[in-house]
Amino acid sequence: MTKAQPRTGMRSALKWAGGKKKIVSEIASLLPKKGKKRLVEPFVGGGSVFLNLEFDEYLLVDMNKDLINLFNIIKNQPTEFIADAQKFFNGDHNQPEKYYDFRSQFNQSDDPYERSLLFLYLNRHGYNGLCRYNKSGGYNVPFGRYKHPYFPNEELKYFSEKAQKATFMQGDFETAFAQLETDDVVYCDPPYSPINRTSNFTAYAGNSFTDEDQLRLVHCAEVARSKKIPTLISNHYVDFTRELYKDANKKKLLQVQRSISQKGKGRIKVKEILALYK
Repeated sequence: MTKAQPRTGMRSALKWAGGKKKIVSEIASLLPKKGKKRLVEPFVGGGSVFLNLEFDEYLLVDMNKDLINLFNIIKNQPTEFIADAQKFFNGDHNQPEKYYDFRSQFNQSDDPYERSLLFLYLNRHGYNGLCRYNKSGGYNVPFGRYKHPYFPNEELKYFSEKAQKATFMQGDFETAFAQLETDDVVYCDPPYSPINRTSNFTAYAGNSFTDEDQLRLVHCAEVARSKKIPTLISNHYVDFTRELYKDANKKKLLQVQRSISQKGKGRIKVKEILALYK
């Protein structure tokens, strides 16, 4: 495996709602790097931050078992996976009947490799980069109706190269904080606190992320700070988070454009906050 060369502007192989590619430079500007060897991400998501920041090592954690399974397979058997995954990206498979057949196959499968192939297919063919499960754990994102779903060949290759320096683990964010070392720096991209609290959607991995979880995350950041391990957290900037991050050492507000429709025509600008505990 060739060594990953530093790059910027690298896209994730996955479409990911709330992905951080557009604000990686803002994150990098606040994230302390001096004397820090490893980047820890308790909510790795699509991986845009890890892909665009250079560290010697990475510890990347997420609650989503399918996501971590996919990342480990891309890391460990990229050539086989890319060849097999590409077979799903043809015109015959880009129709609703086939999509829902594959979605049912995914939900019924217990085979990690089969699920990883189908997870990538569903992600690129499903609606708007959503990753959503019902209460029974069934993937339930509807068909996306894209003309030509993109097969992320180069993105998968680059991911597999850079992943050689990464450890991927499935678990709650406290799994990551429990393993911190003095030369770590932490970036957290939790499910965001809702702008409209009557229409809260945070059930990304089949479990809602509550206000209590947001408070628990800040507590972890404060404990890490007491050990001189910096933690940067991103979130919506609303009344709840304004109070939540009041004791952060440094805060930065951003205006971020968000797509609220499949075709990207419905775009709004929302306020986000980056809160640094160091």
